[in-house]
Amino acid sequence: MNDENLSRTRVVRPWLAVASVLAVGALCAPQASAQVPARFYWKSLSGGNAVPLIVNSMSGNTNPFDPARIVNGDANFEATLSLAGYARTFSLFDRAAMVAVLLPMGRISGEVVADGRSVGQPASGFGDPTFEFDINVVGPPAQKNLVDALRYEPGFSLDLIADLTVPIGEYDSDQPLNIGQNRWYGRIGAPIVWQLGPWVPGRRTTLEFLPAVWIYGDNDDYVGQTLETEPLYELDAHFTRDFTERLWGGIDGAWYTGGKASVNGVDGEELDNLAFGLTLGYQINENLGLSFGYKSTVNDSGPTDLRMNGFMVTLVSGWHSLVEGARRLKSE
Repeated sequence: MNDENLSRTRVVRPWLAVASVLAVGALCAPQASAQVPARFYWKSLSGGNAVPLIVNSMSGNTNPFDPARIVNGDANFEATLSLAGYARTFSLFDRAAMVAVLLPMGRISGEVVADGRSVGQPASGFGDPTFEFDINVVGPPAQKNLVDALRYEPGFSLDLIADLTVPIGEYDSDQPLNIGQNRWYGRIGAPIVWQLGPWVPGRRTTLEFLPAVWIYGDNDDYVGQTLETEPLYELDAHFTRDFTERLWGGIDGAWYTGGKASVNGVDGEELDNLAFGLTLGYQINENLGLSFGYKSTVNDSGPTDLRMNGFMVTLVSGWHSLVEGARRLKSE
């Protein structure tokens, strides 16, 4: 091998790892009904793109499309929720940043109690789109080229995120069960990624946290009544570990508290629930990442406790012009 080819090989040899982080990390904003996936806030090259497709199969006693998680102890819901979106990474003041949009769609059915009556209702269609802005405030500077990406190690990284959901999804004011929620809501959070050990593909280990608060507007046409919800506080946690350069796994946990809802001034119960789960991810190729996750609430035996079980499949396509160029260079 001549010196020119050797130099090229040194530059592009780890390009698969760069593409992997791009595909896994540059996702889009999550719905409140699904826990934030592990490795969601890993950083990648500025100028990267990602298109995720997420499918959730869920059951429980709260509408999975409703971020307030209003519990109905006498209800039983089953839902299939699909989410598609687009994310773009960039640098802002030399910090890694991301903007994303997510559109939920799907179907839900179940027995719903409203005004003392038990009603079986189905609903389907498009939900309310969510927009997210994320910027890193503690940690390494933004990755602006392949050299930055290959040298990157998160160490201890802290982000700030802001989500906003726009109430333009399908909504029928004559029934309590809907895909759209007919109100504005949003989230403010501070994702943390803490590197444990060497940052080498096949050996990467992280501890991740996301403390967040969800804030809700009022729904002034909830079956002819006014629905109000107090802020909901949430803490997501993940421990992740590479098994190989392409295969990784994670142990997931979540805690929800607050979020007391009231209808025409009649208060419901505050949430105080724990959920645990597992995630398994695999990098199919340079541009495609696949993961499977399961999560279930654990302290859910009481009639007013949140009860939810969900299985999630995520397929993410990620690409970047620099990575594509490196791949073409490698093939020469």
